[in-house]
Amino acid sequence: MSGLRSLRGFVGSILFGICYVVLTIVSGVISPPIALLFKPKNRQLVLNVHNAILLALFKIFCGVTVRVKGREHLVKGKPVILVANHQCEWETYFLQVLVTPLSTVLKKELLSVPFFGWGLRMVQPIAIDRSQKSNALKQILRQGKERIEDGRSVLIFPEGTRVKVGERKEFNKGAAMLATSANAPILPMVHNAGYLWTSKSWRKYSGVIDVVIGPEISSEGKKTGELHEEMQNWMREEMAKLPVGR
Repeated sequence: MSGLRSLRGFVGSILFGICYVVLTIVSGVISPPIALLFKPKNRQLVLNVHNAILLALFKIFCGVTVRVKGREHLVKGKPVILVANHQCEWETYFLQVLVTPLSTVLKKELLSVPFFGWGLRMVQPIAIDRSQKSNALKQILRQGKERIEDGRSVLIFPEGTRVKVGERKEFNKGAAMLATSANAPILPMVHNAGYLWTSKSWRKYSGVIDVVIGPEISSEGKKTGELHEEMQNWMREEMAKLPVGR
């Protein structure tokens, strides 16, 4: 039985990988021209078709179920600073569908990736040069505030880079700084997708991805350090509760 399950997972991973590549190329060619027909704030709705299909294929071919706790904390039409742990590509697709419109803080090199980067440019990300930390922070604060004022939420991964399941990395204070600067709330979220969608391997696994969305953390009247600590404590506590085994 375990051998059959392993074979099914192997074949499912291959089929998903093929669909992933094909869908990315097709969407990269078709979606940007269509998205240009919409206002910048609404272009994500077009590109989310790609994201939704990809997530559905992941479920079908790899046998993955997503279990979300805390959906009641999502308020449609209210811009927030969305923060999440970063384990793999899965959360970048999932969060775009979960919160719309959303501008993601990411490394500028991603915009140069063929097909994928073309679509990414359409959703007004905040593309930073991570080698220039001081300028990158100023850019996040300036453009992040502009996005919030325009009614868009901003996604920040406070760990700064992908972190393997079970490993720990210090959180940076960029999200808290933007929240206090823009007078916007932080909406924290954690997940354990990295143990099913491994970031440096084509192999995917079946199982349940748990997502926990926390209540908004108000920035009103708080100092950056205080807000950062409140956000970090919630995320650490909730991450520790998530199952991480196959």
